[in-house]
Amino acid sequence: MRSTGRLTTAVVGAALLLGCVAGPASSHPAEGKRVLVFSKTAGFRHDSIPEGITAVRELGTDGGFAVDATEDAGAFTAKNLRRYDAVVFLSTTGDVLDAAQQRAFEGYIRQGGGYVGVHAAADTEYDWAFYGGLAGAYFQSHPAIQPATVDVEDRGHPATSDLAQIWDRTDEWYNYRSNPRERAHVLASLDESSYTGGTMNGDHPIAWCQDYQGGRAFYTGGGHTKESYAEPAFRQHLLGGIRWVIGDAQADCRPENGYRPLFDGTSLDGWRQAGPGSFTLSEDGTLTSTGGMGMLWYADQSFGAYSLKLDWKMAGDDNSGVFVGFPPSDDPWSAVNNGYEIQIDATDVPEKTTGSVYGFRSADLKKRDRALNPPGEWNTYEIRVEGERLRIWLNGVKINDFTNTDPARSLRDGHVGIQNHGADDQVSFRDIRIKELPAKGR
Repeated sequence: MRSTGRLTTAVVGAALLLGCVAGPASSHPAEGKRVLVFSKTAGFRHDSIPEGITAVRELGTDGGFAVDATEDAGAFTAKNLRRYDAVVFLSTTGDVLDAAQQRAFEGYIRQGGGYVGVHAAADTEYDWAFYGGLAGAYFQSHPAIQPATVDVEDRGHPATSDLAQIWDRTDEWYNYRSNPRERAHVLASLDESSYTGGTMNGDHPIAWCQDYQGGRAFYTGGGHTKESYAEPAFRQHLLGGIRWVIGDAQADCRPENGYRPLFDGTSLDGWRQAGPGSFTLSEDGTLTSTGGMGMLWYADQSFGAYSLKLDWKMAGDDNSGVFVGFPPSDDPWSAVNNGYEIQIDATDVPEKTTGSVYGFRSADLKKRDRALNPPGEWNTYEIRVEGERLRIWLNGVKINDFTNTDPARSLRDGHVGIQNHGADDQVSFRDIRIKELPAKGR
């Protein structure tokens, strides 16, 4: 189900934003998405802004979206903003919009518009509560530019999927007035022990995303230095954030707290292979299926009420699944006959395709298709079991709601596992984590 509209062929051209663009866009696809870079400053001005604008223009050429750039707040009218799928606040500072312009931008977001905040976007509009919520947190202070270690918490999001779990880089590292973790989905955080000057008591988000009042918002604290915009990893980080905001990639950006890892990318302690085939663990912490038909299952503990999350990716037209609610056994067919499989296969019949409870209930296919990233890109499942009820979210969108009525397949206690389907099927998994929930009745 690869979407041919995800990456539109870029046609290089030049255009002006009718009196309010500071210069021509670097690329204008014949049909496609459009992004406005806004870099007005009313306080400190970063000398990296020109490099940032150039980088976004180049990312637009690569990613198939048009880019305009302006420092004129007059661009913030309802009519003009409707032209854009996202507005990038590139190291803006201070009060940059008047009341009418703020109202226009609020309406734009509430009607499904997108926001990308880069670095000093958090040092902007302190008296505008809507903006503070959209950005996620306000700037408080920063130490000197220095190297630090970034812990990549979520590698299912396109902004972080190509990063290693540990990302070492140099930048100006902001401290924030509040922690966005309870309100937004944290993608990456700073290891405060790796540098001097961190003031957030060891929980220091530095990049996050959220669905906000009808729109999408992504923020990254990187991007102070000119050199940032020449770093391949940072450029890919920024591109992934823009792609998610404009809807060219999907991800789960709901706040996520209270999960513990079952597989953290380094160790398979507690896991056991049932049946033929296996999974190969790569250096980047990814498990990839080999041969089959077998299953890697978590043998150390069974679960009752829980939320299971994991990231998965198909190489092409592949087959796999996530099993839940089955008794302990080294026979993979025991899971087939006594539990339930959440399918990963986008080309089978509805009750046996991606998001289905295999053989029992199809996913909502319209919602599934809108939420599904194509082969080669990561997806995130949440599989939530409470009593005999099993619900499935794909990239943050609920696509299935099933209630078990078969006593032989009770979901109230069972194990979880991932399938290696066969020699021709290659599916990868990352970051398998679980949060146990209070037990509920049926």
